[in-house]
Amino acid sequence: MENVNEVANPNQAWFCLHSQAKHEHIVAAHLRKMENVDVFLPRIRFKRATRQGMVWVTEALFPGYLFTRFDWKTSLRQVQAVSGARGIVHFGDHWPVIPEQTMEELRQVIGPAELHTITQGFAPGDTVRVADGTLRGLHAVISRVLPGRERVAVLMELLGRQTMVELKTSSVIKEGDKRAEILL
Repeated sequence: MENVNEVANPNQAWFCLHSQAKHEHIVAAHLRKMENVDVFLPRIRFKRATRQGMVWVTEALFPGYLFTRFDWKTSLRQVQAVSGARGIVHFGDHWPVIPEQTMEELRQVIGPAELHTITQGFAPGDTVRVADGTLRGLHAVISRVLPGRERVAVLMELLGRQTMVELKTSSVIKEGDKRAEILL
């Protein structure tokens, strides 16, 4: 990835672009085809509980928004006309510009691939809920994390007895995680 600062037009500035819901990646692809327009679409990747179990999901970090840098005077109309774009975020006559330093800090945190993967770290004592399989929806407490195998040993109550069960880490969700609400 080339350094955006080296090729930047001094008249260019970063703006926040509002897009249609779930179309941020489409808008970004269209903008990347345009000359003298830079795009930054920070995304996150995480596991989400579904009725079929845990699945990897990729979403925009800021749903419905992405960042674009362009020359306001020459490219505003073309940027706003991109399929899926709703327009540059503005407040009346004020069109806020995002400082270059803010964008660089965000790029450093997210990384050059514009994708940050969120992994669940488990520790003994964590209260979890089983996300799939025959034990789906049951509560458990992690007793051991089994390294290298992506498995955890959990202690759960089955038939009135404390029982140790080994589960895949992808099959459990920490209590308090909003993704666990889907299991109720």
